[in-house]
Amino acid sequence: MAERSSLFVAGPGGVMTDEVGVVTGDLELRTTLDRGALRAEVRYEGAEEWYAVTGASCRLADPRDHDAVHAVLLGVLDRPEG
Repeated sequence: MAERSSLFVAGPGGVMTDEVGVVTGDLELRTTLDRGALRAEVRYEGAEEWYAVTGASCRLADPRDHDAVHAVLLGVLDRPEG
């Protein structure tokens, strides 16, 4: 299983998660790739619990796309100025 992780600041409106609804503030994005299934999760910076980003999990045809998908998700979510 491959994993990528990046710190970011959620913009106004935060990030919608499946488990707890919207999370805001200083967060960490983690994407994991296991047999073609990509899972995107966030947690509060330094916290233990991870939450699935609503609508962000997908299947990748090529595992080499993991870095690009992680970067795109980070670009969409990292909006400290809105």
